[in-house]
Amino acid sequence: MRIVDLSRELFHRTPSYPGQPPIIHGVWKTHEEAFVDSGSVHGNAVMFFSMPDHGGTHIDAPRHFGKTGTPIDKYPLENCIVRGICIDLRHIAPRAEIAPADLEAAVKKAGVPIPKKGTVLLCTGHHARTFPTAAYATDNSGVNVAATEWLARQGIVHFGIDSMRPGPEGKVNALVHKACLELDITHMESLCNLESLLGQGEFQFIGLPLKWREGTGSPIRAVAVFDDKSLMGGAQQHRCAIDPKAANVTIPHHFGTALRPGREL
Repeated sequence: MRIVDLSRELFHRTPSYPGQPPIIHGVWKTHEEAFVDSGSVHGNAVMFFSMPDHGGTHIDAPRHFGKTGTPIDKYPLENCIVRGICIDLRHIAPRAEIAPADLEAAVKKAGVPIPKKGTVLLCTGHHARTFPTAAYATDNSGVNVAATEWLARQGIVHFGIDSMRPGPEGKVNALVHKACLELDITHMESLCNLESLLGQGEFQFIGLPLKWREGTGSPIRAVAVFDDKSLMGGAQQHRCAIDPKAANVTIPHHFGTALRPGREL
């Protein structure tokens, strides 16, 4: 089994969507403080975070698009573990619209069909080119409404992109969100490392959201799973390994670092 991590790292003051609250991550209690509190028995450190439900790599709940949309706690979990493909759109210029013809050509070049009730990940190269500069928040290419409708006609449940928004900044992006509600699909934003999936064929995509009551979205740990034997059950266990160059991880447990405001590293 090979697992490719498609998620942005979260840390204190991670770049967040313009106009939304910042991502705060810090230390609530250190090991030393907890050791004293325990009567010098043992100290367990605790951290805390505060963030919008559209912070970092995340999925938009249909509730984000309109009041009648499904909130994230009611979003079908079967839509979060699906077959997927990744297509190459890195030739599209920054801030340009991705049209249906661009998608068709990219799928043809990929040489694998779009899976029904699956996902399509759009590798625009935006994250690799711009993160974490100011251009990351503004200069992305993205699908237009016609391209969103084309994707929906392929029978997908969602699509993903390596930028903060699915469409180019401005009116087109707002209309793409509106179209997603009307077409009963959604999308994932701020993916990264999609270049690692190009030319690799079909994979199993996993992106499970947190169960925020009435949430409009949620951070996800997005991964692509490749298994030569079977993606959907019966696969034998494999030894854990890390490929740091490709950011491919087969370890099931993930750990992070954090900061306390006032104790920034």
